[in-house]
Amino acid sequence: MYAVLTGPTLTFRDATPADVPEIVALVESAYRGDTSRTGWTTEADILDGQRTDPDGVREVVERPDSRLLLAERDGVLIACCQLEHRGEACYFGMFAVRPGLQGGGLGKVVMAEAERIGREEWGATTMEMTVISVRDELIAFYERRGYRRTGELSPFPYGDERFGLPQRDDLAFERLVKTLG
Repeated sequence: MYAVLTGPTLTFRDATPADVPEIVALVESAYRGDTSRTGWTTEADILDGQRTDPDGVREVVERPDSRLLLAERDGVLIACCQLEHRGEACYFGMFAVRPGLQGGGLGKVVMAEAERIGREEWGATTMEMTVISVRDELIAFYERRGYRRTGELSPFPYGDERFGLPQRDDLAFERLVKTLG
């Protein structure tokens, strides 16, 4: 566990299988349903259904070369992200910040810690992620953090309800990358 000195004590730790239900609830609250609309990362207008499930989160927690980083304040889970070591790259995913805390800089702190882990602990030279290509505001946020669009698209898994129920037919994932200095 390590602390970041910004406001009330923010601590980071790796998730364990016991954290899975709370992580699922956090991710769902940040992206789906009416609760997600209090934050700006909602996908409620483009996807219904689930964003993740306990099996998917447990897989990330238990997979070798992967970790699910939790950010807590006073013992309460307020943000998380997935990190996966992929050789020279570190994959960044399952990023969620409690909706009522979005827009206050917490996401930037979590991303900085994720990038530090990728660079210092895994020796990664790049951080990469995939974002739904129609999420212009979210992509712009990542661009302001130094990520660049690659134009590399992969299809959205239509028909696989584990990823949600699309409300439109033009969804795809775009790969974003950042060089870690």
